[in-house]
Amino acid sequence: MKRILIVIFLSLFLINLGNQSLAQSDDKLVILHTNLGKMVIEFFPNDAPNHVNNFIKLSENGFYDDTIFHRIIPGFMIQGGDPNTKNGDKSTWGTGGPGNFVNAEFNNIKHNRGIVSMARSADPNSAGSQFFIVHKDSNFLDEQYTVFGRIVTEESFETLDKIALVKTGDKDIPINTEQVKITKVEVVNRSEVSNLLELSDPERITTPIEKSSGSQLFENKALDVAFNVPEGWLLQQPKKTSENSPDVVAVGPKVGLINPVFSLTISNAKGKTLDDLIKEKDEFLKNALKSGNLEIISQEKSIINEKQVYVTNAKGLFQSNGTSYNVQFREVIISTPEKFYTFAYSNGVDNFTDQISRFEESVNSFKITSEPTKEVKSPDFLGKDGEKGGGCLIATAAFGSELSPQVQQLRELRDNTILNTKSGMAFMTTFNQFYYSFSPTVADFEREQPIFKEVVKLTLTPMLTSLSILNHVNIDSEQEMLGYGISIILLNVGMYFIAPAMIIQRLRK
Repeated sequence: MKRILIVIFLSLFLINLGNQSLAQSDDKLVILHTNLGKMVIEFFPNDAPNHVNNFIKLSENGFYDDTIFHRIIPGFMIQGGDPNTKNGDKSTWGTGGPGNFVNAEFNNIKHNRGIVSMARSADPNSAGSQFFIVHKDSNFLDEQYTVFGRIVTEESFETLDKIALVKTGDKDIPINTEQVKITKVEVVNRSEVSNLLELSDPERITTPIEKSSGSQLFENKALDVAFNVPEGWLLQQPKKTSENSPDVVAVGPKVGLINPVFSLTISNAKGKTLDDLIKEKDEFLKNALKSGNLEIISQEKSIINEKQVYVTNAKGLFQSNGTSYNVQFREVIISTPEKFYTFAYSNGVDNFTDQISRFEESVNSFKITSEPTKEVKSPDFLGKDGEKGGGCLIATAAFGSELSPQVQQLRELRDNTILNTKSGMAFMTTFNQFYYSFSPTVADFEREQPIFKEVVKLTLTPMLTSLSILNHVNIDSEQEMLGYGISIILLNVGMYFIAPAMIIQRLRK
């Protein structure tokens, strides 16, 4: 009896195993026939069922036939699937779709080489027909775009490399579009494809993505510049289509509605001064201001690394695919006699402060590589810990001490609150010009004399404590900033001048 039961159990197990193998052999695969070779795609229906069904349905209906890979960035990805590329104006390429959208199915599959993922606009639920194939690992995209498949043959990877290496022009569009045309798309059963690679399961994220806190140096001898950008961000050098188009772009991971973006645009001064450029900018912005879609928060002159700069803070309302987005900007124009260097940062209003300190780090680290090395005097009145030669007396006194966390909190307070008001920006500009007239000398002496450093630390403790009060109040308006700011200034005047004067007078008596 036991033997019979074992035989029945094994028979059922083998039947089920056979059904599973049959199901796998009947899985749908898609073959993209291009003029540079074929690419075979397998799918992940358990991770993105709606995207898989959408892609297979469009493929079966011939939707992708005669489309091209219209955006090619070697070392990143190739993008296709836009019906406008069949016969539409090139200016519309990248905007077409099937007329319906698929809601996001973000999953934990990593965007490694060969992964097929869905393109979309800033709206997470705006995927239609456009897709991209990852050329080299691009994990900053993980959990922000829907991975739904991967290429699975040796020829597929060879074709991917061939397409990624074609010559491109404006907007990363291939110059010879016939090279990268998808001539035909087939939907086949897995059993019909004989040369499949034996691939392991796709690599997945095992821990939540954390914001990178490091930085990487970008240096370009042709542009004659060097500066830091956040580590792990996608760095691009788009082709220069006009004098106002960016030379360098860094795109960060998307946390809110849009990705944070840093950019650097280099333009020739052509004999113009910074004041001349400011007037041109003001004229350009008039129409946007009249429409009510743009609001200027502040515009101030300042000094960064001994160069004159002009800082603009603004926010505006923009629309994409019928969805409105509140975007905030910061633009820093660095002026030299020969050129203007314009750094810009944009992000959603709700997430703007997340990356503002890293943007300031990028701007503060900016160097013209052909210039002789000089002692750098940071415009940050709280300085950078561990500076060598000159620098900030507050940072030097606090470095390695119990005051360091407090100084870091004050940096964040300055970036997130003070610099977002006109009065705060005006105060910081005036304060920096005064403070850095003596701060580097004092900081150097602190390094040379440990006892003097301790005296400075004790002297600064009351001021840092008073500034910490601002961490515990809500500042939502210009008036509140002025009120609290003036109160803090008066408090410090009392502690450092009035109280000592009264003590001295009593001692004399």
